[in-house]
Amino acid sequence: MPAVVIRPLERSEIPALVAINDAAYPAVPITPIAEFAELVDHSELALVAERGGEPIGFLLAMAPGRDYASENYRYFSDRSEDFLYIDRIVLAEGARGTGVGRALYAHVFEAARARGASEVTCEVNVQPPNPGSLAFHATLGFRELGRQSTKGGAFVVALLAAEV
Repeated sequence: MPAVVIRPLERSEIPALVAINDAAYPAVPITPIAEFAELVDHSELALVAERGGEPIGFLLAMAPGRDYASENYRYFSDRSEDFLYIDRIVLAEGARGTGVGRALYAHVFEAARARGASEVTCEVNVQPPNPGSLAFHATLGFRELGRQSTKGGAFVVALLAAEV
């Protein structure tokens, strides 16, 4: 099996990444291409994981101070300006459980250290449940700070942080 390469996202890949994203629903929201492009524009860090030249996952992370209307990003922004926020990480089904997520997170923690942030933050759905993601984040040292209802009550998320 070819090695996984983690590299910066290229805008030409957005349609393929949207397909990976949307296949992971309801763990992440269905996202039109234009909205996904806006997320990339807000991102401090936009990474792709590829194997054999094909994208198998991605990660989008945002620094404080962005004009980004996400309820979850606002939670972390209201709490501190000392973080790097993971807005989205999605892996194609065949890439899950193979170390790709850990490799993407290693890049995020490295970027957070480089910018002097004290923590990496994110959220994980608890309604609808996403126990696999909660367990994965726990192994990386994430702790739950709280929970909030989002998208008009359609989702409940656990708000997580891990020290850099």
